[in-house]
Amino acid sequence: MAVRRRAYEPGHRAKLLVVVDDTPECARALHFAARRSRRTGANIVMLAIITPEDAQPWLGIEARMQAEAEAEAGKRLDAGAAIIRDIAHFEPERAIQTGKPAEEVLKRIETDEDIAALVLAAGTGKEGPGPLVTQLAGRASAGFPVPITIVPGGLPDDDFEALA
Repeated sequence: MAVRRRAYEPGHRAKLLVVVDDTPECARALHFAARRSRRTGANIVMLAIITPEDAQPWLGIEARMQAEAEAEAGKRLDAGAAIIRDIAHFEPERAIQTGKPAEEVLKRIETDEDIAALVLAAGTGKEGPGPLVTQLAGRASAGFPVPITIVPGGLPDDDFEALA
């Protein structure tokens, strides 16, 4: 059973969830979410997802790889937070989760009843919009728990203000 959304009830505040990764379009999603937040008063939750590699349990390699991945995710969240602070003038929430990206996004939404929307940016390459956009947009019609905003990766900065 899906968690009931409470983002607009008394004592709650709507949140926009943005997946922060190392793709070029990630900054587009952050810019859009920051501008939308500035207009609506919503908070932003930045989610960095670590995809587990083949485990190497011997000699502590697995723990070291996890620590390095967490440090890299932290750097991406720091960069994302700088964008949010610059545009929306507040400190966003940060989360790091390990697993398959689409599953981790759903877990985050299910554990936070104030998430009111997911913001993703589509890639501009010939590979298509990106695996996360492809996986989650397909689920949207099948009862995804929140609306998904897909920002065109090539959207010019001038257009953000009018659309967000």
